[in-house]
Amino acid sequence: MTALDGTPPTGYPTLFSPITVGTMRLRNRAMLPPHASAIGNIYGTEDEARRNIAYFESRCADDGPAWVASLSTHLRNHLIPGFEPTGVGAATTGFFRLPYFVERVQAFSDALHALDSTVTVQMVHQGGMPHGPSPVMSAPTINLMPHVMDQADIDAFVKEYAESARLSMEGRADGVELHLNHDDLHEWFLSDYTNQREDEYGGSLENRARFAVECMQAIRDVIGTSMTLGIRLNIREEMPEGYDVDGGIELAQYFESTGLIDYVHGVIGSPWGNPSYIQPTYFQPGEFGPLAGRLKQALSLPVVHTGRITDPDVAERILSSGDADIVGMARAHIADGDLLAKARDGRTAEIRPCVGGNECISRRYVEGLPFGCAVNPTTSHEVDVPWPTVPDGRRLLVVGGGPAGMELAALARESGMDVDLWEADDELGGQLRYAVQAPKHEGYAAYLRWQERRLAELGVRVTRGRRATADDVLADGADTVAIATGAGPRRPAIPGAEAPHVLDIRDVLAERVTPGRRVVVVAQDDHVAPLSVADFLAERGHAVSIVYATQQPAPLIGRYMIGAILGRLDAKDVRFSFMEEVVGIGASTVDVRNVYSMRTRTLGDFDSVVLACGSISDSTLYDGLRTRLPDVHVLGDAYAPRRLVFATRQAYALAEQLVAASTR
Repeated sequence: MTALDGTPPTGYPTLFSPITVGTMRLRNRAMLPPHASAIGNIYGTEDEARRNIAYFESRCADDGPAWVASLSTHLRNHLIPGFEPTGVGAATTGFFRLPYFVERVQAFSDALHALDSTVTVQMVHQGGMPHGPSPVMSAPTINLMPHVMDQADIDAFVKEYAESARLSMEGRADGVELHLNHDDLHEWFLSDYTNQREDEYGGSLENRARFAVECMQAIRDVIGTSMTLGIRLNIREEMPEGYDVDGGIELAQYFESTGLIDYVHGVIGSPWGNPSYIQPTYFQPGEFGPLAGRLKQALSLPVVHTGRITDPDVAERILSSGDADIVGMARAHIADGDLLAKARDGRTAEIRPCVGGNECISRRYVEGLPFGCAVNPTTSHEVDVPWPTVPDGRRLLVVGGGPAGMELAALARESGMDVDLWEADDELGGQLRYAVQAPKHEGYAAYLRWQERRLAELGVRVTRGRRATADDVLADGADTVAIATGAGPRRPAIPGAEAPHVLDIRDVLAERVTPGRRVVVVAQDDHVAPLSVADFLAERGHAVSIVYATQQPAPLIGRYMIGAILGRLDAKDVRFSFMEEVVGIGASTVDVRNVYSMRTRTLGDFDSVVLACGSISDSTLYDGLRTRLPDVHVLGDAYAPRRLVFATRQAYALAEQLVAASTR
């Protein structure tokens, strides 16, 4: 939306200014890059497709992002009979050749065109699955040797790109984006690291780019000038043997010189490393914008940049400084679908912050759980019927002001319930208050501040410093009671664990205690907490070791996040021990036992032991009320200790149940 004279809103003048990219006239500079397959796969079941489309419709409504580039689409593979490609992103039939591909893309495009947003299809084929230019692997963490492509393989893929472009055009998309990055087959050809061919597809830059250019030409021969054609390119590779920023710029300039493309989408990161291409909380918002700026200075074509652009301020900074012409913002829009509308209206304080924990990815692809955004449990429910409004007078008492209690109180109040929230401590936030003390967790602190403002603006009556008893709750007389009293420290039954030099992670992060210089962390937690306290201690100069009984650190953290924290810890010389359970704690040593061989040994010397061993539910209040009240519920860590995303999703589910029961 612009002013009556056609000028963009003040505050974010560049973000809300129009631009033309190829055939696409965009009303603003915000793009939704590929994401949301975990919300609902557009190429999955009909229900998944409806959920996907509804999500993007909600984001593009009210003059939201002008460009939706989220149709990440795998090509049909070229294989011998019976070969089964494996790995993340491996494809056989792919998506373009599905019998309903055109129908789905038409439905997607039509829905977003109705909102004046444009649509592009990203064309993807992962390298090494099984194809590659040479018998070389692209990463030290993936040990699958590729099939070396011959001319027939190359020709088959060129034809497949052309046919995929034709199908995209039939699907009424506005353009296609050729995926040349993030371990795509094309990146393998472009890089000296993975391309060691001695024919016309290897050696010089022109030769290494030949496969990509042949695909671009084949696409152009199909679409002509009726559609936009762009490329997504790594500005640099993360392996030291790969190309650097200058090499990435040289590639982009060469592709521009062909006259075949309309824009360059410049990004940073690999699918597994540090940074990954989905940078988590350990990176500053917009950290790699200046590298995109170097790319933009070297090109005449529009440059798109995606990478932890968390809010309108970061977007405007990158755009107004000339680092990019358009910004891709995925997770920011997952966290708050009204982000642009709030920015345009001067309501930036209302924008729900993304914390960069990547639960939106790892829940589905690591744990096999349904999609979940840690800070916005309503995301993925856009297709569902809106909740009714609760009649006046229905009162809810929430006991416990951690993430679950705060979210439940807010959702219930937004639905019309009268809500009281009692918190035993002087601050809200529960155990999340400890997490925000870890390095690079500022986003979580911002989320807690946002939740407190939300509660205040909604009129939730919050009482701090009130530790409720069962009699207190009964005397209050609320219609419904929800117990979200959280969890307390878990001290495992290890001989020596009660010694004074054995400390709990919460006391360490809150700086209620001061560990000695040499610290060993006992890790009995499958997520980030043990790594976070190690980071906290190492940053303060402690010599840190971590002992895990698992085969790897933090097995529930996905590949798009784990590299960042492990890279930080290695840079600080944090030492790891795996497959060893701590079975005894001495004055300056710990005894460990291999979980498979049962062989024991002693590690040391240490001055302090820090227990990062999870929590134990505090359900005492609920246990004292569940037979004395007709409508009492338990949620969050008080039921079973889990992460932020579990707490907010439980709050959503309970709020939905309470609203439904109150409006029958």
